[in-house]
Amino acid sequence: MLAAALAAASASACMVGPDFQGATPPVARYTREGLRDPAVGAEDRRNGAVAQAFAPGRDVPGEWWTLFRSRALNSLVAEALARNPTLEAAQAALRAARATTEAQRGALFPQVAFAAQSSYNKAPGGELQSPLNDNSLLYSLVTPQVTVSFAPDVFGGTRRALESQAAQEEVQRWQLEAAYLTLTANVVAAAIQEAALRAQIAATEKVIQAQTELLSLITKQSDAGQVAGADVVQQTALLAQSQQLLPPLQRALAQQRNLLTALAGRFPSEEVSQTFTLASLHLPRSLPVSLPSRLIEQRPDVKAAEAAVHAASAQVGVAVANRLPQFTISGAVGASATNFAALLNPAASLWTIAGAVAQPLFDAGTLFRRQQAAEENLGAAQAQYRATVIAAYQNVADALRALQADGRAVAAANAAVKASQQSVELVRKQFGLGAVSSASLLITQSAYLQAVVTQAQAQASQYADTAALFQALGGGWWNRRDVAPARDPKDPAPFL
Repeated sequence: MLAAALAAASASACMVGPDFQGATPPVARYTREGLRDPAVGAEDRRNGAVAQAFAPGRDVPGEWWTLFRSRALNSLVAEALARNPTLEAAQAALRAARATTEAQRGALFPQVAFAAQSSYNKAPGGELQSPLNDNSLLYSLVTPQVTVSFAPDVFGGTRRALESQAAQEEVQRWQLEAAYLTLTANVVAAAIQEAALRAQIAATEKVIQAQTELLSLITKQSDAGQVAGADVVQQTALLAQSQQLLPPLQRALAQQRNLLTALAGRFPSEEVSQTFTLASLHLPRSLPVSLPSRLIEQRPDVKAAEAAVHAASAQVGVAVANRLPQFTISGAVGASATNFAALLNPAASLWTIAGAVAQPLFDAGTLFRRQQAAEENLGAAQAQYRATVIAAYQNVADALRALQADGRAVAAANAAVKASQQSVELVRKQFGLGAVSSASLLITQSAYLQAVVTQAQAQASQYADTAALFQALGGGWWNRRDVAPARDPKDPAPFL
C-alpha cells in the first residue's frame, strides 16, 4: 500500500528540466518570388516539350511513383519494398527501440521479486563442548521471502529518461520512413537513368550506322578519284570516335542493371526482368506542391531531427534530477525456519520496511559537468534541426527551379536534333553532288551526334527532377500505413 501511494505521488510530482516544444519556421514560400509554372510556350510544345503545372496545396500521394504510369516501375518498386534488406534493418531497429522504451517504462513501477535460500550451517563453540554433543551445533535454515523495492520519481528523472527513450524510438520511426523514401526514390532514379542510357546508346548506334554508310560512300568516291584519300581518313577517324562512345555507355547500362537488381534485394546473377525506356515512362503533367508550412511535418529527416532534439531535451532533465536527492523504499516479507514444515509456524514469519535518501555532497563536479554536457548536446541537436529544415526547403526550391527550366531545355534539345538531322541530310546530298567538302560533312555529323545525346539527357533530367520534387516533399508517407512494423501479438504485457 505504501509503495502504491508513493507511486501515485511520484507520478504527480514535478519534472525538472526543460519541457520540449516544437518549432515552426516562418516560411511562406519556397522561392523568392511566388510559385510559377514551368515556362513552356507554344513553340516549345511544337518541339515536343511536355507542359507541366504545379498544384499548390495538393497532397502528395503515398505511391507517388505510380504517376509515371509504368507497370514495370510499379512492380519493381513493390519488389524492392518486399525484399530490400536495408528496409528490413530499419524495421528491426524500430522494433528494438520500441522494446527498449517498454523496458524503460518498467522503472515507473515497483519491482517485486521472490527469493528463497536454504543452507546447512555449523554454529561456533565446538571446542567448548564434549565431542559427543558436537552435532548439536549443526542446523539447517530455510528462508523464503518476497521483496518489494521502489524508487519514487520525485523530481521526474525516471520520467525524463523514459521521455528521452520514447523520443529515440521516434527517431527510429522517422529513419524507417526515410529509408522507405530513399529506397523508392533510388529505384525510380535508377530506372530513369537506365532509360536515358538506352536512349543514348540507341542514338549513338544510329549515328554510327549513318557514319558507316557515309564512309562507304566516300570510299567509293575516292576509288573513283572524285575525292582525296584524306577525306576517307577523316571519315574513318570520325567513325572511330563515335564507336569509342558506345562501350562506356554499355558498361554504364550494365552497372545500372546491377544497381536495380541490388535495390530489389537480389544478387547480380538474378537480374530483374523489368527494363525501362523513356518511351515507357510518362511524365506527370500536374505536380502536387505541398504548402511550405507543412513541409516540416512531411519530411522524415526533419521529423527525425525534431525527435533528436526532444531526446536531448529530456536528457537535460535526467542530468538535473541526478543532482537532487534520490529516494528509495523497500520491503520484504517471508519466513525463516530450520525446516520446511516449521515455515508454517507464525513465529517463523519475518518482515522489514526500509526507506533511504541519498544526496550527493561532493563528486568533484561530475554531475554538474554531465548536466553541462547534456545542455550542450541539446544545443547541438537544435542547431542540427535548423540545418535539416533549411536543407529541406533548399531541396524543394532546387527541384522547382530545375523543373521550371526543364521544359525549355527539352524543347531546345528537340529543336537542335531536328535541325541537325536536316542539316546532315542536306550536306550529305550536297557532298554527293560535289558542292561541299568532306570537312563540312564531318562537322554536321559531329553536331548531330552531340544533339541526340543532349536530347536524351535533357529528357531524363526532366523525369529525374520530377521524381526529386516528390522526394523533397516527403514522398507522401502520411498516406500509407504499410511501413511501421506491427506490435508483437505475443507480447506478454501489452497493457503496460
